[in-house]
Amino acid sequence: MAISDMLRLIRRTGRVAEPATTVPTGDAPAVPPELRGSVQLRHLDAGSCNGCEIEIGMAFGPTYDGERYGARLVASPRHADGLLVTGVVTQNMASAVRRTYEATPGPKVVIAVGDCARNCGVFADGYGVVGPVSHVIPVDLEVPGCPPQPDDVIEALRQVTGR
Repeated sequence: MAISDMLRLIRRTGRVAEPATTVPTGDAPAVPPELRGSVQLRHLDAGSCNGCEIEIGMAFGPTYDGERYGARLVASPRHADGLLVTGVVTQNMASAVRRTYEATPGPKVVIAVGDCARNCGVFADGYGVVGPVSHVIPVDLEVPGCPPQPDDVIEALRQVTGR
């Protein structure tokens, strides 16, 4: 395959390779200034349907490339600057959410991703539901949507990093 054919293929598939747009404007979340520029996030599924996880995977995949804005997913809350929480908090996960929050060193940021994490979404009033993430731990930023688009997740990450 010739290089020109490869470039045409990349353009046709919609790979986002252009430079980043300007720094997001609007209301900046209450993010500690120490976290500006680069943030390590631990993803925590508190009881979701997995739709938000797919979109987060897209946000950090090659098409949207969330890492170019200074955000990175890490495997342990002890290595994280914040939490990326998805799903409604279930009774079985409430203590795990609290322990994960406590294990994350400060200063930290908590981002509730998706309608379930924000307000319980379609799982509101479920028998095993404790409530949204904000009823269990403090939330700094919310990303609406069921599930949210990868662009919305990227926008939240850019607000946190300031990039």
